Amino acid sequence: MSEKLIEKRCMQAYQCDRYGNVRPLILMNELQGMADKHAEILGCGRTYLTANNLAWVVTHYLVDIIEMPTENEELSFITWPSCQDALRATRDFEIHGADGRLMVRATSQWILIDMQRRRPMRLDEHLPKWLINPVRAWERSFDKFPSFVPEKTHVMKCRFDDIDVNQHINNAVYAVWATESVGYVYRNQHKLSRIELNFKKEISPDSPEVAIDVAISGNESRHTIRIGDTEHASVICTWQPL
Repeated sequence: MSEKLIEKRCMQAYQCDRYGNVRPLILMNELQGMADKHAEILGCGRTYLTANNLAWVVTHYLVDIIEMPTENEELSFITWPSCQDALRATRDFEIHGADGRLMVRATSQWILIDMQRRRPMRLDEHLPKWLINPVRAWERSFDKFPSFVPEKTHVMKCRFDDIDVNQHINNAVYAVWATESVGYVYRNQHKLSRIELNFKKEISPDSPEVAIDVAISGNESRHTIRIGDTEHASVICTWQPL
């Protein structure tokens, strides 16, 4: 059984919003950082991938926020590989408070691609073996998100600082685009309690602008992130009134 990676840290004021809650960008980047570090430990991280012209591509991030982390509390970030098949690997996450209470649970699905041909590769043929811990943080399937009729479209710019070391728009930025697109008034009256992302096509760093189609119904918002007619991601956010 694979050992879980566990790290403790405190969130700082600059990582939090006006209410002291961790920003969605920071939350998603913390999960990504844990995934990157554990993959490196398991021998399938960026060092190995770069040497073999491979890359991990995430298809889904499903994040359930039971209690949004806040400034100064010591948090335990935990991650582990929970299952895989020939082409897909699942990685789960938990965040616990100082007293051990579960605050965030999440699951994600990844595929391995050949960087030159941009096609999925079999995991067992191109990666070292690692052990799986079959315990799930959140028992969810990675389904296609339902379509919706947008009520409005929000336009965002691709910034230089949105580009990560893999030379594409960082995955966490999609969460920012979705949560910002609900508008200031709605965002100021609600806190994020769940975010589900389905990534479909990466966005080039030199894209001039990105359109986010939005529909809000009560405490749920749905989002399509696109450039022109090409859909790059779908997002579902669940909110709680403040």
